[in-house]
Amino acid sequence: MRTGEVFALTWNDIDLDNRIIKINKTVYAKDKEENGRWYLGTTKTKGSQRDVYICDTLYSILFDYKKLQNTYKKEYSKKYKQYVLGEIKNKYGKLVEYKIIEKNSKDNKIQLVFTRKDGTYSGTDIIRYPFKIIHHELGINCRFYDLRGSFATISLRSGCEIKDIAEILGHKRIETTEKYYISSVNKDKENVIKKLESTIKLK
Repeated sequence: MRTGEVFALTWNDIDLDNRIIKINKTVYAKDKEENGRWYLGTTKTKGSQRDVYICDTLYSILFDYKKLQNTYKKEYSKKYKQYVLGEIKNKYGKLVEYKIIEKNSKDNKIQLVFTRKDGTYSGTDIIRYPFKIIHHELGINCRFYDLRGSFATISLRSGCEIKDIAEILGHKRIETTEKYYISSVNKDKENVIKKLESTIKLK
């Protein structure tokens, strides 16, 4: 998933029973305004709207995390931050996006997945500190977004079809996946020659 797609998730998007994540929106920041600066809009392209299967590992993590979040809600009680969606329309009255607004309300409340202990929603900023540690203490120069490329490369090397990988990534064209997301390392190139040699010897 793209970074904005991950942090736009609500629990309504995650079907743990059928093990499906529905990706249908993205979150982005705007200049600081009253009640927050995070907005929800449509995905990058229409083809980016997709369902992603939840594997066993992710299922276990999400299941435990949801239980932990419910514990925090009880612990903080009325101090737990709540959010609703405010409709933003253009000058023609067409709904173009939603603003995430902090508000204690029983109506139109959204259950955001990735929040802090007290329910505070900080959008994609929530990963700033972990990646600061990754960069400066571990010396690994990468972005959260780079995990998409790692997923694509590992999946392809494991024998998955590139068409399936492209659909999971939300790419309409497999050329996008091939050009920008599949990386080649010297070991991969070495394996190509070894496989050729192995095939020739069999013949």
